Order: sequence, then C-alpha cells, then structure tokens
Amino acid sequence: MRADLIQEARHPADGGEPWPRDEFEARLRERGRAYHIHHPFNVMLNTGRASPEQIRGWVANRFYYQIAIPVKDAAVLANCPDRDVRRGWVQRILDHDGFEIETPQGTVRDAGGIEAWLRLAQAVGLSRDEVLDLRHVVPGVRFAVDAYVNFARRAPWQEAVCSSLTELFAPEIHKQRLATWPEHYPWIESEGLQYFRNRVSQARRDVEQGLAITLDHFRTRAQQERALEVLQFKLDILWAMNDAMALKYGVAS
Repeated sequence: MRADLIQEARHPADGGEPWPRDEFEARLRERGRAYHIHHPFNVMLNTGRASPEQIRGWVANRFYYQIAIPVKDAAVLANCPDRDVRRGWVQRILDHDGFEIETPQGTVRDAGGIEAWLRLAQAVGLSRDEVLDLRHVVPGVRFAVDAYVNFARRAPWQEAVCSSLTELFAPEIHKQRLATWPEHYPWIESEGLQYFRNRVSQARRDVEQGLAITLDHFRTRAQQERALEVLQFKLDILWAMNDAMALKYGVAS
C-alpha cells in the first residue's frame, strides 16, 4: 500500500493534456488486472481447493471489511457538500446496515448486507458471536481496512468516491463465487450465499454513480493520474487483506 495516498493530495502543476473521457474510463477499468480476484488466496477459494478452515478464516476476516464499508460511506457523506450526491450515496449505507420504514402499506424491512454476511458465516460453520467479536481478524487485515477508512475520512470526498471504483470489478468476483461455490463446497447452505446474489446488482448500480462522479470531477491530466493512484491504493488494500489471510491460513497448491 502507498502510505502517501493517505496524505493530502499532491498534484503536479502541469500533468500534460487530459485524457478524453472514454480513455480515462478505459484506464480506470484497466486497473482491474490488479483486482484481488487474481490473488492466489482468492483463486484457491473459487477453484474449490480451500479447506473449511480457510473458508471460515476468509469469511471471519472479511467481516471486518464489511462492517467498515458503511463507516467509510458515512465519511463520504460527512465531507460532501453536494446534496444530490448525498441523496444517492446514502443508499450504500442502507444496503449494508439495513433499514426499516413504515409505509401506508405496512413496514418495509431489509436486514442489509452485514446481516447477510453473518448468515454466510453461520452457513460455513461459524457462530455469530465469534464473528461479531472479531476474534479471528488478523492484524494485517485490521491494518488494511483501518487505513481505508482513515483515507476516506481525510481525503477530499471525490477521492473517497474514486476509491470505491473497485466495484467496477466486483460483479465478476461475486458471479464466480455463485458459479463455483455450490459445486465445490456443497456443505455450505445455499441461503448463505445471498450476500453475493444481492451484490451483483447493487455493485453495478453503485458503479454507475461512482464512475459518473469520478469522470466529471477528475478533468485535468494531473487529477486523472491522481484518480488512478487512488484506485490503485484501494486495490492494494484488498490485495493486502488477501496477503494477510494467506499468511495466516496458507494457500493450497
């Protein structure tokens, strides 16, 4: 991870001609080559070579990331003066924390992504208590996730939005899990995979908003290069989490 990404943005005075909007988007999408879908630990999980202990370790450690997502998104809201952006962005918090709304037709409830992840934890053989108390979270995962939240709190809100663009690549990783896990790990109850089903569509929606903001805001060449740095920082966060879990639980050859 790049420590300087947590510091105040540093833009060169003249970064050259800005890339056209379509080229800038293409360069953002190109960073998917560094997405953690390619990490050996994740490849092991999705090709059926993981043991129950490794799967449980991944689920328990990723929970620390799951509970940090709405905290990160709250930081974006706190720093953002644009009401229209806030109106759209708040949906991300509701997606993860859940909500309950009274309507004339009755109560509308959504338990949210964190609860869905806890159901995944139970489906792989973990108790709610041992996931909620974070006893299995390894230091490297905790450090990486905390770095991400601190970045979102301190960075300009547009950079925090840009860091979320790893969602560009998220639907594919969720579809991989839905396609391979039932075959490779039939002992995991299908209901436990609901989080991945939900995120396939939610991530696509989130990408539309985050990408539009990034393409609209990062207009100079220096700003565009900064956006690529920020996105790489987030990719490094996710990769570092997998490094830490691989060190703890091993990677099957």
